Amino acid sequence: MSQENVEIVRRSLEAFARRDVEALRSLNDPGMELDWSESKGWLAGIYRGFDEALRFYEGYFQAFEATVIEPDHFIETGESVVVPNVAKQRGRDGIEVSARGTFVFTLRDHKIIRIRLYQETDDALKAVGLEE
Repeated sequence: MSQENVEIVRRSLEAFARRDVEALRSLNDPGMELDWSESKGWLAGIYRGFDEALRFYEGYFQAFEATVIEPDHFIETGESVVVPNVAKQRGRDGIEVSARGTFVFTLRDHKIIRIRLYQETDDALKAVGLEE
């Protein structure tokens, strides 16, 4: 099951980069939660349900014409997958920015039920009961 969860997360990150909303919809539970409350950006908040999360995605897609999430690695633990990463974005005016963060994806029955952003990998690992 663990490798399967990692593959679902990998496909989700790729779908986000392609802006493939239908693929995201198929990978996420309709009642999923997107917790972006630790973000320092304008989209900070908690989005409950896929349709709410879609508002986040649409805002993100409007601000950035391209986004690539480069995972450092995938740490599987039970029903969660921790993904330290660098997000590289290109804004509408061609300005390129990058941000380091860590996602924790929680899965159940082959669907993503929660995605949470952490600014620090140590905090993400503590949240899932691990410490590096």
